[in-house]
Amino acid sequence: MTLSKINGLNTLDQSEHQFTDEDDYGLSDVESSMNTSSSFFKRVSGLRDLDAGSVDISENGQTDEECEGPNLALDQLSISSPSLVGLSSDTEVPETSSDADFKVETPKTTNSAKTENIIDRKTENETIPRLSERSVGKSSETLTDTFKSNNINCLRPSYSQVLIDPTFSLEHLVIPNIPLETEDEEGKISSGAREQVRSEVNKILRFKSILSEVNIDLERLKQLAWSGIPRELRSMSWQLLLGYLPTNSERRKSTLARKRQEYRDGVSQTFSKPLDQTMWHQISIDIPRTSPGIKLFGYPSTQQAMERILYLWAIRHPASGYVQGINDLVTPLFMTFLSAYVDTDDLRSYDPAQLPKTVLDTVEADTLWCLTKLLDGIQDNYIHAQPGIHRQVHDLQQLTSRIDCDLVRHLKDQHVEFMQFSFRWMNCLLMRELSLDNVIRMWDTYMAEDGSKGFSQFHVYVCAAFLVKWSGSLMTMDFSEIMMFLQALPTQEWQHSDIELLLSEAFMWQSLFENAIAHLN
Repeated sequence: MTLSKINGLNTLDQSEHQFTDEDDYGLSDVESSMNTSSSFFKRVSGLRDLDAGSVDISENGQTDEECEGPNLALDQLSISSPSLVGLSSDTEVPETSSDADFKVETPKTTNSAKTENIIDRKTENETIPRLSERSVGKSSETLTDTFKSNNINCLRPSYSQVLIDPTFSLEHLVIPNIPLETEDEEGKISSGAREQVRSEVNKILRFKSILSEVNIDLERLKQLAWSGIPRELRSMSWQLLLGYLPTNSERRKSTLARKRQEYRDGVSQTFSKPLDQTMWHQISIDIPRTSPGIKLFGYPSTQQAMERILYLWAIRHPASGYVQGINDLVTPLFMTFLSAYVDTDDLRSYDPAQLPKTVLDTVEADTLWCLTKLLDGIQDNYIHAQPGIHRQVHDLQQLTSRIDCDLVRHLKDQHVEFMQFSFRWMNCLLMRELSLDNVIRMWDTYMAEDGSKGFSQFHVYVCAAFLVKWSGSLMTMDFSEIMMFLQALPTQEWQHSDIELLLSEAFMWQSLFENAIAHLN
């Protein structure tokens, strides 16, 4: 790892315990304004994106095994009730959502009273599991009707081709025009705005060049992705960085077709058997309070999709089963993959019910397999006793004691344990502390780290930089004030520039302490 990883942060503004069902687990996304450190800003301002050199990749690319997570044969699984721990190539748009290949029978449950609440999203040839009536709520129909008119004609023209191979999206990529001149309120020409657009265009073109290769160079992609991925190219880039999409272009169509069919078969087999009522009940409770401030995740169509994704993941991973907090990790993936097919400026209010069924099924399948890849690297955060989270919290305390020993001493004097406030930071990856848009930007960098280190190791340094930012305020507070402040941090007005500064500070601490484990201990 080199300091060149922060060489793309040229968007900085230079002017300037475990939870129970009774806990308020549905906290809104919180964002807020803060003053950045001018001294550190001087060290990173003015840096430009790194134009990495070319590295040859073998023609074989990745093997099939490299593109798949550890899968359990669904017909061999014996479902039991896990103990819940921790956070207890056509271009025509089909007129209907029917798909004869995706049939699911009405699920049989061991509790007959639950059976009637698991069916919805019906077409002539299908019956798909849905959210329980309690989860959908009385306002679901109103939400759907309100935005129905906004969803028509929102599909990208090339969506049917992108379903087969995401590379087709590069052919229809819209490149912003660089303005010849830009005037401010006083009528003066502003070169800053022109340079910002020029930088954006150059970044898009560099990504397009890498993603268009027959054998994609992942190292070059990681170097560019570390400082942020253009929204139009994020879906394909994430799938590549997570190891779901093959780097060899000749294998993408067959791999995607196989994995998506595997998802459809998995849903069909799983929901035709008796459900694990303990697991299903917990999922049905958590989904309605997932990102409650975003309309997209309040629609029945989205909530039903998340049910299928979470339940199928849980039964494929019996060592952990479903644990509260995993539901939050679905949202950045689902929104990012949905954006690959929907062309709207208000994706947060989009109702996926208007999508052709093949598109929604594809978004679900890609979300499941990428969630699997992500969690493979941090699964010890969710197994019994959650040892991964305890290790991360310990490392955070040790790291913070080296960065700001006065803060750690004050927290100790006030009897504040790191586990009391940072457990959620590790379990939900700061998704309760930052807006979803900022989390997505942060995940660009996490995925650009080697393997799963972004979510398991680099995240600890981000949390340390995040905590130290509030040191001045925390030093004046007592126990109750500290706990209330850390549960609702003022990040409502944070922009991408704030996230990029946070990531840069985290990288600085990682550079100092990553190879000094003995020093930390």
